[in-house]
Amino acid sequence: MDPNRSALPFREFSHRISLVFMLTLAAALLLLGRAETYVFDRARQVVTDLAAPLLEVASRPVAATRRIIERTDEYAYVFDENERLRAENARLLAWKEEALKLQAKVARYEALLNVQVDPSIDYASGRVVSDSGGPFVDTVLVNVGAEQGARSGQAVIDTDGLVGRIVSTGPKASRVLLLTDLNSRIPVVIEPAHYKAVLAGDNTDWPKLEYLASQSAISPGDRVVTSGDGGLIPPGLPVGLVIQTSSGDLRVQTFSDRGRLDFVRVLQYEFPSKVKRQDPPEVLQGGPEESEETGAEVPAAPAASASQAAARE
Repeated sequence: MDPNRSALPFREFSHRISLVFMLTLAAALLLLGRAETYVFDRARQVVTDLAAPLLEVASRPVAATRRIIERTDEYAYVFDENERLRAENARLLAWKEEALKLQAKVARYEALLNVQVDPSIDYASGRVVSDSGGPFVDTVLVNVGAEQGARSGQAVIDTDGLVGRIVSTGPKASRVLLLTDLNSRIPVVIEPAHYKAVLAGDNTDWPKLEYLASQSAISPGDRVVTSGDGGLIPPGLPVGLVIQTSSGDLRVQTFSDRGRLDFVRVLQYEFPSKVKRQDPPEVLQGGPEESEETGAEVPAAPAASASQAAARE
């Protein structure tokens, strides 16, 4: 006889007994819970009080893990933010350098525009691009050429005063002969006495005054400006101040400083060589008169205008 077949009825009976027991227990608990609710609330509270410390202890590793994860995310965010700020800082530094350059450039242009020049004189602005000075020559190159209207002989000024004059031009650049060059000769006037002279360079820092009147009363500190003689350089451009050297010679300390030459202005000065023609006086609208001596006809005398006639009356 198979032992498994004999145990089958007992297993089915135990299952039925367990089901009936669980149903009866559930019904009893349901009835008891409805009848005595506070008992279950009290039991629940006791269980909660007992489980709270355990849950707190169990939650600490979870909270620590959560904080570690949050810190890691924060560190990653801070690292990314730091990299972004570094890149932005580099861009801002580049913009700052560009802004400072533009600010200095604008300041130089504003100072250059503040130089008082006759409004009728046209000019072209540029900057010194090369200094080819040496022991025997004092010249600079500016980026203003024939395309901008530069011609030989034109005056060049900076924010302080006269720098020199153009001696040669190209399409895009010109060579400027400075006041201190040995070949520089500029007609000037010493104020306030208004003595005329020639400012001659001799490759030193202070050009000398030549062709001064022997009785001229000039003292150190007198202002020197261009006279305009010759028609190449406009009159009234500031040049410098008269100084007296240890040997007693009178020289000029120029306002312009070669070491600070940057932005310059080329003056396109045209000497007013044309003289306006005056119309001849009007002729009387009258017939010819006869000469008393020869009997020949002569033109009538000019007639007075209506205003002149009224004035005589």
